[in-house]
Formats: sequence, structure tokens, C-alpha cells
Amino acid sequence: MKVLIIGAGGREHALAWKLSRSGRVGKIFIAPGNAGTAEIGENVDIAVDDIPALVKFAASAKIDLTVVGPELPLTLGIVDDFRASNLKVFGPSKLAAELEGSKAFCKDLLKKYNIPSAAYEKFTDADSAKEYLKSAKLPLVIKADGLAAGKGVIICQTYEEAVAAVEQLMEERAFGTAGETIIVEEFLEGEEVSILAISDGTTVVPLAPAQDHKAIFNGDKGPNTGGMGAYSPTPLLTPAMEADILENILEPTIQAMEDEGREYTGVLYAGLMIKDGFAKVLEFNCRFGDPETQPVLMRMENDLFELLMAATEEELDEVSLSWTNATAVCVVLAAKGYPGKYEKGSVISGLDKLRGQKDTIAFHAGTAEKDGAVVTAGGRVLGITALGTSTAEAITKAYKAVEAIEWDGVYFRTDIGAKAVQKA
Repeated sequence: MKVLIIGAGGREHALAWKLSRSGRVGKIFIAPGNAGTAEIGENVDIAVDDIPALVKFAASAKIDLTVVGPELPLTLGIVDDFRASNLKVFGPSKLAAELEGSKAFCKDLLKKYNIPSAAYEKFTDADSAKEYLKSAKLPLVIKADGLAAGKGVIICQTYEEAVAAVEQLMEERAFGTAGETIIVEEFLEGEEVSILAISDGTTVVPLAPAQDHKAIFNGDKGPNTGGMGAYSPTPLLTPAMEADILENILEPTIQAMEDEGREYTGVLYAGLMIKDGFAKVLEFNCRFGDPETQPVLMRMENDLFELLMAATEEELDEVSLSWTNATAVCVVLAAKGYPGKYEKGSVISGLDKLRGQKDTIAFHAGTAEKDGAVVTAGGRVLGITALGTSTAEAITKAYKAVEAIEWDGVYFRTDIGAKAVQKA
């Protein structure tokens, strides 16, 4: 079978790695890919939002299954175009992908169907938002409605911070049109957890839970990023809590989308806040999470290709997942300055030291090949992911591998997984 993976990040490298281990997959193409995916399959120089070119390539190469990594092509309707050309593709339609493409749509859906989430108000002009802030309870969260690469969420402790956030999103247009509408949301206390679930439109199969580290600095300080590291499983969730999340959040959301005429197939990524054993929805994403995908797939014992094919063929009710008892920890190495401005083109050394290492993989994210060397080409550059018999062992393995990697300005958090060790 031939597989096409769309995307260029750590998530796509992890997907390529896992799919390459399937006995049913013969050839993998990645568009556009990175220096890491080039070692697994064939990179194809097509941008993720050039949908006509991607459809043309998939048809000409006789691709058996296309897996869409990032959210942008999903919200642009890539799945609809592939299906219209009778090409098998894993992911939600344009209508279904609005669950991530519009936070206002998502919040309204959750409210309509009584799915637990934070109280909120939405605004389309800055003056009305600022007036509301005068009487709003602090702290609060302000979110851009549209896609902002995981960075359009601002936690505000004071009135002044909240006003500045409104101005940043709606007046300065820090994230372009994503800030034309904003959500002002109740601040939820607790701990965040991510659950990626696979849906065929009817059946929902949750993957192993993971915990991400969004903030740039240790101790969850500083601005949000796309994710600075993750681990799976998490001691935060008991089996009973996972069952409750499936029954009261995941399944009702898939049913709600069907009721709205937006049948949802693909990955439903639930970002949840857990407090006192109960979960509320922070957000939904319509694709595999990054970096959560890296540790989750390291632990999965199933054939990923068969799982994704079952979802596209509405046969998930026949699937049973199994997981290794080991813990996986992913530490993201970022370029200096991320999530703000950062330089590209720095030569990365030490990757050869990790090749062939048991239970440790350097998943490439923002990398490229130049003059025979691997260089930085993005904000999040690598995701060093390791398996261990315990969280502590996995952390030790991951950071030992991190020590082998060098480039000018490399940055990483040093506390990935620390909260899980404290709970153990």
C-alpha cells in the first residue's frame, strides 16, 4: 500500500515512523516533509495548502491512503476535494473541521449540547470586549476565534493584561483574521490533559491520554507555544475518569456534530482541564496533536495503518487497542527566540549519536537538509522521545539524548514530565 502524509512537523515524522512499521505499507510519501521524514519515505515538494497539487499527486501516484497532519488544509476542505476525486483520506471534512477552525463555533456547540466547558462571551469589536472586561471576573482567558498555530490563547491575570490582549488580537491583528472574533472565557483551574480519539463518524476509539507542556518556560511560565514536550500515560486520569470522558464528552461531541449535519471522521483531539476528578473541555482540535502524537505512538502496539483504514471504512467498532506499559516522554528542542522571532539555518550536530538507539527517537519538526547537513528550519526543531519502564526512567533517557544534540541557540524546558513524577 502507498501512503501520503501531509505536513512537515514532528507529528508527521512520528506518523511516518509508525506507519512504516506496518506490514501493509510499502511506500510512504510526505508533503512537504522534513529532514527526518526523508529517511523514512520520499518527500514531495508540495505545500500543505496547495490542495489541487496534492490531489493531482495522490491520483497520479495511486495513493491508497492520505493522512492529513496539520489543521490548515483540513479547514480549507482538503478532505472534501480528495473524496470528490475518489481518493481515500483520513480526516474531517471542511464543515467538521470548523470545530477547530472556529472557537466560537466550538463553544456554541458545547453550550447547545450541554458538554462541560468554561463559561464564555464572544465579541466582534474591541470596544464591546473592553467594556465587558470592566466587570469580568479575573483571571480570565482571551482566545482568537480562528487558527493561530496554538498561540492564540492569552491568560490574563489583570484588567490591564486583558485590555492589552484584546488590542493585540483585534486591533494589532497579531494573528491576522483569526482575531476578528474573540472569546473571553472563564479561567478554569486544574491540570490539562490531552486525549486523542479516532472517530469513523459513529464509533469513538480514544488513544492513550497524554499531558502537554504549552508554556515556553519551566514551571508553565511565559507565553504559550505549540507545545514544548509531552508524556504518556498520565497519572492524572484513572480508568473510571477515562470512561467518563468518553461517555460525557467524546461520544456526545461526535453525536452533536452528526446532529448538526457535520459528520465527524478523523482525529478528535480533546484538550481538557481536570479538577477534582472531573473534566471540562478547553478546546477541540481536528488532527493529531503535536507533540502528544510522538509519545502516544511510541506506546501504541497496534498497526496504525489498519486503525486509520478502519476509521475511513467505518469499521472502528471492530478495533481494540493495546498499549505498552512503558511511559514515553518527548522533550521539544526549539530555536532561540521561539515562540517569537527565531533564526533558521543553524547546523544541528549529534543526531548520528541517536541513530539505532533502543527506545529513543529524534523526531524531526523544523528541520531541512542543506549541503549535506541537517539545519534548523522552524521554531520547534526536534522532539526527543524516549520509552522507559517508569516516567522517571523515560525522562532520564530523553534528557540524556538531548545532551547529545547541539546547535547555536538550542533551547528546551528542563522540567518535562516532572509533575507526573511527583504524583507517582
